[in-house]
Amino acid sequence: MFTEMEPFEFVNFTLSDPSLLLSGATNMNFSLCSTSSELACPSDCVMRSPVANRFLSREPVRFDETWKKRKYFNTKKVFASTHIVPGHLEDSSSIAKKSLLPRREPVERLGFVRTLLIDNYDSYTFNIYQALSTINGVPPVVIRNDEWTWEEAYRYLYEDAAFDNIVISPGPGSPMCPADIGRICLRLLLECRDIPILGVCLGHQALGYVHGAHVVHAPEPVHGRLSGIEHDGNILFSDIPSGRNSDFKADTSFKFVCWVSPQVVRYHSLIIDKESLPKELIPIAWTVYDDTGSFSEKKFSTPVNTSLSPSRNASVISVPETLENQSYWPSPHVDGKQDRHILMGIMHSTFPHYGLQFHPESIATTYGSQIFKNFKDVTVDYWSRYKSPSLRRRMINETANMQVPSACQLLKELSRTRNTGNGSSYNNNNSSNSLSTAKKNGVDVFNLVDLAYAKPDTKLLRLKWKKLERLVHKVGGARNIFMELYGKNRGNDAFWLDTSSSDKARGRFSFMGGKGGSLWKQLTFSLSDQSEITSKHGGHLLIEDAHGSTEKRFLEEGFLDFLRKELSSLSYEEKDFKGLPFDFCGGYVGCIGYDIKVECGMPINRHKSKAPDACFFLADNVIAIDHQLDDVYVLSLHELDTAETSFLNDTEEKLITMSVSPTRKWKDQTLPAIDSSQRKASFVPDKSREQYINDVERCMQYIKDGESYELCLTTQNRWRIENTDPLGLYLHLREKNPAPYAAFLNFSNANLSLCCSSPERFLLLDRNGMLEAKPIKGTIARGSTPEEDELLKFELKLSEKNQAENLMIVDLLRNDLGCVCEPGSVHVPNLMDVETYTTVHTMVSTVRGLKKTDISPVECVRAAFPGGSMTGAPKLRSVEILDSLENCSRGLYSGSIGYFSYNGTFDLNIVIRTVVIHEDEASIGAGGAIVALSNPEDEFEEMILKTRAPANAVIEFCSGSSERH
Repeated sequence: MFTEMEPFEFVNFTLSDPSLLLSGATNMNFSLCSTSSELACPSDCVMRSPVANRFLSREPVRFDETWKKRKYFNTKKVFASTHIVPGHLEDSSSIAKKSLLPRREPVERLGFVRTLLIDNYDSYTFNIYQALSTINGVPPVVIRNDEWTWEEAYRYLYEDAAFDNIVISPGPGSPMCPADIGRICLRLLLECRDIPILGVCLGHQALGYVHGAHVVHAPEPVHGRLSGIEHDGNILFSDIPSGRNSDFKADTSFKFVCWVSPQVVRYHSLIIDKESLPKELIPIAWTVYDDTGSFSEKKFSTPVNTSLSPSRNASVISVPETLENQSYWPSPHVDGKQDRHILMGIMHSTFPHYGLQFHPESIATTYGSQIFKNFKDVTVDYWSRYKSPSLRRRMINETANMQVPSACQLLKELSRTRNTGNGSSYNNNNSSNSLSTAKKNGVDVFNLVDLAYAKPDTKLLRLKWKKLERLVHKVGGARNIFMELYGKNRGNDAFWLDTSSSDKARGRFSFMGGKGGSLWKQLTFSLSDQSEITSKHGGHLLIEDAHGSTEKRFLEEGFLDFLRKELSSLSYEEKDFKGLPFDFCGGYVGCIGYDIKVECGMPINRHKSKAPDACFFLADNVIAIDHQLDDVYVLSLHELDTAETSFLNDTEEKLITMSVSPTRKWKDQTLPAIDSSQRKASFVPDKSREQYINDVERCMQYIKDGESYELCLTTQNRWRIENTDPLGLYLHLREKNPAPYAAFLNFSNANLSLCCSSPERFLLLDRNGMLEAKPIKGTIARGSTPEEDELLKFELKLSEKNQAENLMIVDLLRNDLGCVCEPGSVHVPNLMDVETYTTVHTMVSTVRGLKKTDISPVECVRAAFPGGSMTGAPKLRSVEILDSLENCSRGLYSGSIGYFSYNGTFDLNIVIRTVVIHEDEASIGAGGAIVALSNPEDEFEEMILKTRAPANAVIEFCSGSSERH
């Protein structure tokens, strides 16, 4: 269910009990089809047109003043013009003159509410979707704001009567810009006078704008920040306290004090000028005076104990055209003053239309789910008083089995989709449902078909493994194991997913492997130049097998589609890996570059990467190391009916032989001599300090104008290094800057190596179907003394800027997971924890959700890639802006390294703190999140801080000052 936070939950930043949240999903198996073989609570749960007839006529009816006062106002303030009249496209002034019908007893209430959710290309829409799915009793139908024509919308709303209410999502930009608000939103608000509508943020501004209110710049941009609000008792705020009447309470057990008042999260830089409100629009909520701040101020206040001191598509105008050539907004202030009583909610006096400037779907908004429940109640009460016998027929017919004749074909997949027979076969040996694809308006939709799991070209892989207990320390650790097995040729064509952090709680297992098995192969993929093809995600794939044979292919549908098909062609028996304490048992290991975003619904790449855009090994022989229990596992995959290899026995013998010398350290005697010219050289940034600061200022202007909430600006630092040993460099890096998601990868045929010391997980899928993201936002350098270090850690924890950065990305990741997870299952077990590494403190959150059973692993990645911590929010518009500011491709930086196991699990990091060596050039990408509270000079210094650890490791290694063994 949608997480509703209590006031004192912020003390430990623990927002919810995952088990309670997941329990809410067990009742969500709604049948949307006429037979059991059809889709139930379908994949991606995004239903699309055409929709079913609901046999519901809409006859206008008016309610008496007694009912109106009781349901819509809970204060002494009553407006004479607030008749709630669901008239069918009638003029509001003429409606007010009509006589009121007598009060009627309510009829039977609806058991569910069907919502049309209009997505304004936002990155928080699916947080609303998740909330409404559990509250309404059925998932909403989601469409993009330019997907339907008005004729289509009219048919579904009036002729088919398919929806009970409408929610208009947040989004970037302004309601005055047609490209931002889409084809139909303004017309819906103006003409659908007899359908309940709730507008959130941009939708709220659109409600004001369409009725004549002015949309202006706010006194200051407010993104990811909390405010207290007060309201007038409107039904939308039923059972929610108002800020003016809230109590001040203390929690003596935690020694914290806080206001028990509604706190809301705001993501906006534009507002409705309350002085310009027409008489039809009534204010119902506003901010408490001077009450915008951080979590520390709003949620846990100050400790009593003071022992510790302180372009989307062809129809949308491109970013440069819309933003650089004109302005859509009047003066930023009202009467030249910063008015802190900002309008947070409005309602129409005669239409059942509401607007909220804040985000009720945010994880940090208190009473957010209550607001959506109240809107459901508004809708139910509204239609329960409808004078129509057909409504009773609809309730009887639809609540019995919810038969929606055409709904199953309307389910949308996020960006790309799986082909017939490949969709869900990745984790099931039985006959199962699979998906075939169709295109509608440039967005993939799919129909359900029954297909047998086994196909003629499916490979059944069998796993053999051995466990060598308490061996790791005997041979001197993971480093010595890797060097013994794969270091003699400097790690060529080898991988090492290396949990090098000394904190075992952050990473328990490491995996390594190399060339040699019969199933081994290497995939090297490069996106085509845009001039080569019409498909923006086509590219060239080179496949090399264990015998050195190569094959070239052109992939019109892109790399992720190819990888999905490859994984779906592999089958397994669960008994083979029963007893293993980890999920990776062999499969694809490698890296995905940032530019693969074009396969995930992002815009066309403006820049071309010199390095490959994706490189993977199919690893059939794997070594796994359990750092917690000190065990080594040797694993080998082979096809059914093929002979097993000697890898298990040979590797066991090598490792046992190593154990004879427990203090042995590997010494590579073949390291090249250091080029004297490299001793004095160093990294050169692509952009000067002045250029980078200028780009930060441009980002802040975009944010001020409402085009983004947060922009993760990056740049590259480069150094031409020749005759350098990448493996030796990585060994030095892991000693200087150990990290839980570190990695070494070498792809010899691409002349590519990655030396990664990433602290950040992008996305994990375990064998229980649980998805987990751990975004990092907020970084500060370590102190020189323990006392200073602790103060800096505390400073990071209480920083409003860093809290805002982190919250925005947490809400974004909730949205991304919400696209592919069961309704009600997305939750945040840890919000804004501070983790400590060798050189920095970082602010880390954890987002989890239960994957839908008919979504493949690759589609989960596609839904969330690139990681939101590397883009900002809303993701699509932010990526467009960043592509226009950054002067080169990010390449593999900002992408992901990790594995896709043949058993349907995966674990991927975010490629940061990483040295990419390609064709004798070392590059380190770095950047930071730009928000309204950013200081341009500080942002430059943060970017430099993030490059420091990997850059120093390279400089030390190449200058010969590192320990070379």
